[in-house]
Amino acid sequence: MQDAGQAERERLIARFGKHFSKGDVIFREGDAANEAFLLQEGRVRLVRKVRGIERSLSALRPGELFGETALVDGATRTSSALALTDGTALALDQTTFRRLIETSPSIAARVVQQLVRRLRDAEDQVETMMMRGTQSRIVNALLKLAQANHPGKHACTLAISPLDLATRVGLDVETVRKSVQQLRDGNYLRVVAEQVEIPDMDALTRLHSLLSMKEEIRGGDSSTPPPPAQAER
Repeated sequence: MQDAGQAERERLIARFGKHFSKGDVIFREGDAANEAFLLQEGRVRLVRKVRGIERSLSALRPGELFGETALVDGATRTSSALALTDGTALALDQTTFRRLIETSPSIAARVVQQLVRRLRDAEDQVETMMMRGTQSRIVNALLKLAQANHPGKHACTLAISPLDLATRVGLDVETVRKSVQQLRDGNYLRVVAEQVEIPDMDALTRLHSLLSMKEEIRGGDSSTPPPPAQAER
């Protein structure tokens, strides 16, 4: 017997699904916002032009809502959505979205959880952006993610790509790759595919304290390579 949740998902995709291919522009910044999207399959990147330069805002995964400015009358797109892979999203106008929220408790709960998570992430990103050092930003972002998703754990694994991490800390991907390599060399983390493994949260927390102290003392960039963590036993 088919799972009821899967049957409902297939029904919604058949009715409201919008399929896209890798490289497609789902919507552009400045366009009229007529539909919000609930990502079902694939990856989507949101970008915005700042002083003429395109900046990455976030890389979305299935289950995430985007283009929600369409839920406000007369709104325009504040960012562009680019397809990183082939995929599918539910395309929902205001009326359909409200009806779906009223009739589907699981989707309503998912949307509320996502909005709460976005608020928390926005607060964390403001804190991260206030740090001047490259390493400080990256370590702070990793600690915040670990504490939010794996509270109280001595070690954890985070599903985050270099692009995702670069977006969170406001740096280009290559700078993030180099800094992550320094942290790997210091035994503070390991990288497997698009996952970051933190083997010792205490060691990374101590590094964060050290980098914060260096910023306060120097009043400058603390992006020099960190001292090696104690090797695992």
